[in-house]
Amino acid sequence: MSLFIRPSSLALPFVLTITLSGCSVMRSYDDELKQTIDLAGQGQLDQAITQHESNNTGGDYDLLYYLEKGELLRLKSQYKDSAGAWLLADQKVNEWENEAKIRAGAILENAGAVVLNDKTRRYDGHDYEKVMLSTRLALDHLLSGDWNAARTEIKKTHEREAIIAEINAKDTEALEQESKEKGITTTFKDLNGYPVETLNSAEVTTLKNGYQSAFSHYLAGFVYEALNEQGLASPGYRQAIELQPNIKILEDGLAALEARPNLRKPSETDVLFVVESGVAPALSSVTIPVPVIVSNLGVIPISFPVLHSDPSRTLQPSTISIDGKDTLPLAGITSLDTMSKRALKDDMPGIIVRGILRAAAKTMSQKALMDQGGGAAIAGIALNVANVVTESADERTWRTLPATISIARMTLPSGKHDIAIGGSKQPIDIQGSHAIVLTRLLGNQVYWSQPAYGPQMPVYAAPAVIEPSHNTENTAITEPEKKASAKSKKKKAKKPIQQAKG
Repeated sequence: MSLFIRPSSLALPFVLTITLSGCSVMRSYDDELKQTIDLAGQGQLDQAITQHESNNTGGDYDLLYYLEKGELLRLKSQYKDSAGAWLLADQKVNEWENEAKIRAGAILENAGAVVLNDKTRRYDGHDYEKVMLSTRLALDHLLSGDWNAARTEIKKTHEREAIIAEINAKDTEALEQESKEKGITTTFKDLNGYPVETLNSAEVTTLKNGYQSAFSHYLAGFVYEALNEQGLASPGYRQAIELQPNIKILEDGLAALEARPNLRKPSETDVLFVVESGVAPALSSVTIPVPVIVSNLGVIPISFPVLHSDPSRTLQPSTISIDGKDTLPLAGITSLDTMSKRALKDDMPGIIVRGILRAAAKTMSQKALMDQGGGAAIAGIALNVANVVTESADERTWRTLPATISIARMTLPSGKHDIAIGGSKQPIDIQGSHAIVLTRLLGNQVYWSQPAYGPQMPVYAAPAVIEPSHNTENTAITEPEKKASAKSKKKKAKKPIQQAKG
């Protein structure tokens, strides 16, 4: 199927001017982050942070700067500094939310994206990155011991998902209308040369959407449960099951919610093990010749983003060992690798429309100059060179995110334990009613976070079995109950004597 656009939709002549030196349109984000991630994978976090800073100069930092920096600082166990960076990122996402609430679909906003490439657009983050930001902020607060702040972020996660759903619906409607008016077919299945199979796999298409994760909602359930808010914990566990059905640990989270407080002893801790593996996939640009009917100009090259997973950085362990004897299976409940592909699949219609408008505008401008001849024709040749150089897909994405998130859960005696994951052993000391143990596998490194201790909630233990004794009186009963019990005993004592006399 050909992609086409009506010439009437373009305003001519169109003149393109651009300074290439230091311009964002020439930035290769993937190249920058490869170096940073390699350093982090070798355990050189200070050098990784220095590298990240050197790639972001000028002081006017964008959303990605704060997202990546927060992740690197968290690997260093600098949770408050990490949260500080992510809170600045959150401010930028809040700006997007406030703007998005009042716009009536703006998927084609920013003329620069039509003129040059999508890199000229302000980076507002992919939808799953916006939601994951709140989840990772919640983890930072938990690791700092502030479970109430974590609760606030978890609440924000739900609100953010609702906003994204609303805006996506508006953008889809606006895109369909724009495509209809300009006669643009917004399918990517017939892009000859594009790896369609990466976005049409079963694991991608079965996802409910590209921004809700089972981990975020299971974490919400766990935190609410730790705060003794079972009524809020239940929806979290239930949503996790809906997003990733038929996973036992998720189902058990909901099924055993009411029973768990009665089963846990005062000297025990309900521990959630979270294991993050690898890094999120990279984006690269691939240029594909697309048939676009614009005054019979024929085939026009358009660039599209392609996701590349890195299997060498996504090794996912299957078990966790506790004290050298208990082996717990790890359940992979969230794949950010898959979520990013689903997000790209959902974004492709807008990317295609912008690409066609951009290619048509550049080509018509070049043609208008060439038709004039003389110096204008020379300018048309120069414009063609600039068009080729600047035609590139947007490669920006939050690269230091993990590729997969797995969990295990077990009630352990409070105190010290030896935990082993992926060949790395770590002593931990868990306290309180609930705890979270977070581990990140990146490159040849295993990064352990300090356990997040939950509040010491009351334990609703099962009634103790009373051993036979000369004193069977329950000291926990109330004073009126004691009197009633004593009175009953007197009556029972007199009754056999009266029968004996009779």
